[in-house]
Amino acid sequence: MQIKQGGLSSDNLNLKKYFLAKNLKKDLPAGLVVFLVALPLCLGIALASGAPLFSGILSGIIGGIVIGMLSGAQLSVAGPAAGLTVIVLNAINGLGSYDVFLLAVVLAGVFQMILGLVKAGTIANYFPSSVIEGMLAAIGIILIMKQFPHAVGFDKDFEGDEGFAQSNADNTFSGISSALRKINYGAVIISLISLALMIYWPRIKKVAALPAPLMVVLIGTALAFAFKNTGLALLDKQFVQIPLVHSTTEFFGLFKSPNFNAIGNKQVWITAFTIAVVASLETLLSLEAVDKIDPIKRISPTNRELVAQGAGNLVSGLLGGLPMTAVIVRSSANVNSGARTKMSAIFHGFLLLICLLAIPSFLNMIPLSCLAAILLTVGYKLAKVSLFKHMWHKGLDQFIPFVITIIAVVFTDLLIGVGIGMMVGVFYILRTNLRNPFFYTIGPNGEKNTILIKLAEEVSFLNKATIQITLTNLPKGTNVIIDGSNSRYIDPDVLEIINNYKHNAYTKGIIVQLQNIKERYEVPPMKELVYKP
Repeated sequence: MQIKQGGLSSDNLNLKKYFLAKNLKKDLPAGLVVFLVALPLCLGIALASGAPLFSGILSGIIGGIVIGMLSGAQLSVAGPAAGLTVIVLNAINGLGSYDVFLLAVVLAGVFQMILGLVKAGTIANYFPSSVIEGMLAAIGIILIMKQFPHAVGFDKDFEGDEGFAQSNADNTFSGISSALRKINYGAVIISLISLALMIYWPRIKKVAALPAPLMVVLIGTALAFAFKNTGLALLDKQFVQIPLVHSTTEFFGLFKSPNFNAIGNKQVWITAFTIAVVASLETLLSLEAVDKIDPIKRISPTNRELVAQGAGNLVSGLLGGLPMTAVIVRSSANVNSGARTKMSAIFHGFLLLICLLAIPSFLNMIPLSCLAAILLTVGYKLAKVSLFKHMWHKGLDQFIPFVITIIAVVFTDLLIGVGIGMMVGVFYILRTNLRNPFFYTIGPNGEKNTILIKLAEEVSFLNKATIQITLTNLPKGTNVIIDGSNSRYIDPDVLEIINNYKHNAYTKGIIVQLQNIKERYEVPPMKELVYKP
């Protein structure tokens, strides 16, 4: 006999508890890794945005807890994003004060929620796979290049910068060159040991239950302490730097409120709309990319994600935080650490909150070089050589957009690079589409050849040029049969070309016969798949 509780049988409840416990064994260690990755990124992005350091941590907390709870995506992690730093910096300076900027963040959140409610998230379905794969590989390459200076102990650029042209007048390559001229050997030793731990620690079965990143942080911190007062000592700027809070009053004093008196300022609305559009695009790109590397291959609900992101930005703006997106670096670290559900993202948010309140002094003892080692391994997994081989074997129409997206993202930034990759990807899609509007056969019919043109299932406006050229170049004195029996839809422009050709072909001694071609076609309705339990 089964006991019903809230509409569920006791067997079902036990099964849910089993899977929850099983997933938590993976989600909690993954959340710890995401926390370690997110911590310096939140601070670095706040610094680069010209905002208080506390706003970066606050955004990470809200991105983990609020967006994590509202989102339907299981592996995506939200937080302050490098792609918004220039927009935020210019907006703060242009609007004159941080509290006026916070009003723009609140309005951006409202705009995003509206975009989700009107189902604008479906745009994610139109990103070509080759472009998404290229974006992931490019992020991996960027992580390796950008974290190398931190790994060797010198980087003038802010943590988390993904653009090729850096805010300090350097670029990615010159930043690496500068780092090589100012190596700190203590940082190098910590990085190498940390990389070895990341690679070999999970292979030791007796200790594999302890997450490798946790061991990296513990041993890296111990080594940094041991190097004090030696020639290998690290500088203050080579450690995590969280602002210390000494009292409850001081903590609550860090929160800022938006200035609603500026609601009539036109520039506030323009800034809000810009943030909403850029943040939504970056979120959808990140979501599509994370679904690609999800080992369970789940599909994230994009419209719900936009609503969740909007709610998160609304809360962030009200409390004094930065605008947020789903972030591919943190999300990739989450996936590569074995996360199974969104509990890992929520857990990372709570860890940020707890550590901000309880143990900031300990966190400030963590060297950036050991955190760089964690991100270097994430970068390698995203840009493996095997991925390039796989895309090559899929053909040039997949490989070329893939490579161009990588080059464009690495040498510009995420959105511009993906935009360039999209143009190339769409070109190859159209090129393929234009090749397949019909089947063409020639057979004898007495003294004349009969040309059979069998139209495809969908003949769109994009096929117009190909069909026009084909009909124009048909040889004189032949019989032509144009068969539309397989066609569910033929574009009106194509129908016009076919009918005009039929009327004029006699001048070339061509007899045209139309078979199963209607005078007019309705656009076929989209079929929705409905799940019936």
